[in-house]
Amino acid sequence: MSSTPTTQTERPAPPTNAVDRYFKITERGSTIGTEIRGGLVTFFTMSYIIVLNPLIIGTVRSGDGLFLGGGDVPNLTAVAATTALVAGVLTILMGVVANFPLALAAGLGLNAVVAYSVAALPDMSWQDAMGIVVLEGLIILLLVLTGFRAAVFRAVPGELKTAISVGIGLFIAFIGLVDAGFVRIPASMATPVELGIGGSLGSWPLLVFVFGLMLAIVLMVRKVKGAILIAIVSATVLAFVIELVGNIGSQKDETGAVVNPGGWALGNPHWPDGGIFATPDFSLVGQFSLFGSIESIGVVAVLLLVFSLLLADFFDTMGTMVAVGSEAKLLDKDGNPIGTQKILVVDSIAAAAGGAGSVSSNTSYIESASGVGDGARTGLASVVTGIAFLLATFLAPLVSMVPFEAATPALIVVGFLMVTQIAGIDWRNWELAIPAFLTIILMPFTYSITAGIGAGIITFVVIKLALGKVRDIHAFMWIASAMFLVYFLIGPIKSALGI
Repeated sequence: MSSTPTTQTERPAPPTNAVDRYFKITERGSTIGTEIRGGLVTFFTMSYIIVLNPLIIGTVRSGDGLFLGGGDVPNLTAVAATTALVAGVLTILMGVVANFPLALAAGLGLNAVVAYSVAALPDMSWQDAMGIVVLEGLIILLLVLTGFRAAVFRAVPGELKTAISVGIGLFIAFIGLVDAGFVRIPASMATPVELGIGGSLGSWPLLVFVFGLMLAIVLMVRKVKGAILIAIVSATVLAFVIELVGNIGSQKDETGAVVNPGGWALGNPHWPDGGIFATPDFSLVGQFSLFGSIESIGVVAVLLLVFSLLLADFFDTMGTMVAVGSEAKLLDKDGNPIGTQKILVVDSIAAAAGGAGSVSSNTSYIESASGVGDGARTGLASVVTGIAFLLATFLAPLVSMVPFEAATPALIVVGFLMVTQIAGIDWRNWELAIPAFLTIILMPFTYSITAGIGAGIITFVVIKLALGKVRDIHAFMWIASAMFLVYFLIGPIKSALGI
């Protein structure tokens, strides 16, 4: 899609009410109904985090032998409720403050790092680990308030920003294919990945995914409003009927081991035994120790852990907001999202809030592009998504009825829309095309937005140095390259320091 700004020569239509005026809905070519629908699409596309985050951080013992919350057994209900609570509050804040269609929740990848690389360290407690997350959030907020984070972002060449959007498009499409089980690691390990189960689509859940994807594509091509939401709901209904008749079951057991390859990847589409309502448990809120980790593992180790989390947060959000802003046509003439500073402030607060809520660092979700793909253009969509998350604290059983196979077709469709921006890269200019290429391919290949951005920036600097064009390298690009070098070498650095 074009990354042109939304300002147009013709006079925009006047707002119809206070909500329209505040969120600039008519001005951005949208309607209240479209924003509500887009917000719901985003919610259903990323609501899996309510189920997945507890399975990642709620099932791991910390260094002191306890589960999150301080018990001897996992408290997944509390983790799920608090995950939805923090996501809801921060997503509403993003909509109201930044007026940008961007949703936030516990960051996938970041939560695994917190669980397995931080909390599981000897002598560490979950309170200490979440304190590190809060520290990281406060530091990144300071970098935003001083203007450093936005300055680094603006120093990135326009072609690399376009490459970031394209790479994220491929990345979220790959996420959708993997989460649905359409692409998976083969049991034989003969190849890195394969199609479905043994190279075929021989399971009902995979056919539900294909049905949802084809329906979304047909509706999009026919320009049906609400195409993505219709596809998600329709695929969920089909999944519910199939499970009711065939009793397919889940892929994994309570320990996470795959016991039924042909089962549902995540979210079993059946009517909950206890009904669709559940009283939320927010007991995890406030269970963090800001400096307890220093006593447990030392200052140097804490600084390295904070740096690792910070860099992932620092650049992941930059890539996400560019990709979403480009799809929504909310970029200025330099390719920067409208209201960049406000977006970054809220995102930084979210990182600290995730730690304070004991649900890991919260960050901007690229799945927000699914709502934008369905027409969302303002912060009202984020408010709707946030309200849906808050309702989900009471309706967690209902949310869990939507399986991956029904929700992930949205990611494939939106991935296509984002990849169309590749036309904006001049592939004849190798000085920019090669860094752009590495940025694009390494995001899906490494399953990391940060790795793709880092490779692109470092390669850009190396090429300019090799050509003697040092003056073309912005000072902040030098700083970013140095930060990424440390990030990529963090393992050897830790080993050298005995950490």
